[in-house]
Amino acid sequence: MNKAIETLQERGFFNQCTDLDGLSSLMDKGAVTFYVGCDPTGASLHIGHMVPFFALRWLRSFGHTGVALIGGGTGRIGDPSGKTEMRKMLDYAQIDANVESIKNQLDKFIGFDGKTAFAVNNKDWLENVNYIDFLRDIGSCFSVNKMLTYEEYKLRLEKGLSFLEFNYQLLQAYDFYMLHQKYGMSLQIGGADQWGNITAGVDLIRRKLGGTAELNALHQVYGLTFPLIMRADGKKMGKSEKGAIFLDPALTPVFEFFQYWRNVPDADVKKFMLLFTFLPAEEIDAVCSGDINAAKERLAYEVTAVIHGKAEADKALSGARAAFSGAGGDKNSMPTVELPSARFDEGISVCDLYFETGLCASKSDARRLIEQGGASINGEPVKDVKACVTKNDADPDGEFVVRAGKKKICRVVPR
Repeated sequence: MNKAIETLQERGFFNQCTDLDGLSSLMDKGAVTFYVGCDPTGASLHIGHMVPFFALRWLRSFGHTGVALIGGGTGRIGDPSGKTEMRKMLDYAQIDANVESIKNQLDKFIGFDGKTAFAVNNKDWLENVNYIDFLRDIGSCFSVNKMLTYEEYKLRLEKGLSFLEFNYQLLQAYDFYMLHQKYGMSLQIGGADQWGNITAGVDLIRRKLGGTAELNALHQVYGLTFPLIMRADGKKMGKSEKGAIFLDPALTPVFEFFQYWRNVPDADVKKFMLLFTFLPAEEIDAVCSGDINAAKERLAYEVTAVIHGKAEADKALSGARAAFSGAGGDKNSMPTVELPSARFDEGISVCDLYFETGLCASKSDARRLIEQGGASINGEPVKDVKACVTKNDADPDGEFVVRAGKKKICRVVPR
């Protein structure tokens, strides 16, 4: 088996392939050009989106050319795969803005050099497609009966599948067809929920460009998918109580990003190290055979460094150690909120404090937290929902370390 494919299998990036032996043989002969797609449904990717892009970097490290297809065209419809209801429709200007934002995020992660890695936008060939011509030329190659056998459509038919969404598979298959002709693309990779869309593209290329044995060999293309990643506790990968774990630090602060990984279930640590870091497998085995909390800290540090850079990872690690382990660290690296000193001269309500720091979504949530015994300030439990916090309650630095439960923390600095 080709070494690149063996690495994907070893690290958990393999679910199924349209022709594993054929793809391995092709990679043994030289570099292949492959792509992974994502639709710009928001301004930021979340960590669950990143699995195929980690795989892209591994394949690129073996000399293959990786392309990120950002769906400025398909995003106007929305992929029904893995969704129980129709996606919210975005206006075109918002989609275009999301494309640029996501492209910048991926450039930071991948490093587009225009040769071994680059981005494309399917809006370039989908925006002005003539619908009648498209139906005659592309739609005629698809069997509705076969499309309805794919899991993504079967699930949606139970609750309702719009004709708009039903067209999505044709457009994604057309992407593969266009990319194969424009860039010699011979492989599409993606999550397991994309199997039907990927194989539709493989079949379309065969139908449109194959025929003779010579043409079939010239236009041989492949699809490879990864398992959908779930946590050991049954939660969806990349989801927290607040929602998705985004790459944009304005949506998911770096400290919160770090803490997500620090608090994953024990059973997931090795799996996530293999998927979301570039540490050698042997080193991962060694790390995971020791203290589990040290392994979780290493996981959190490595993923944060990959996504946000070493400086931000160092800061998050230092803040986490100061906040939770008592083993050194720098309190200045904790999540920090500044409030006017006058608020503490007068005395600020504990419920207001928890709400204004963002530790609680509302004052009602703060009251419940206190009543349930989950609140503390500078290590002292908060028991009275009517209590006020004054400068006399500050630590020796004149600050307040406010905790909500075991995992949420904020440093409050009077200014």
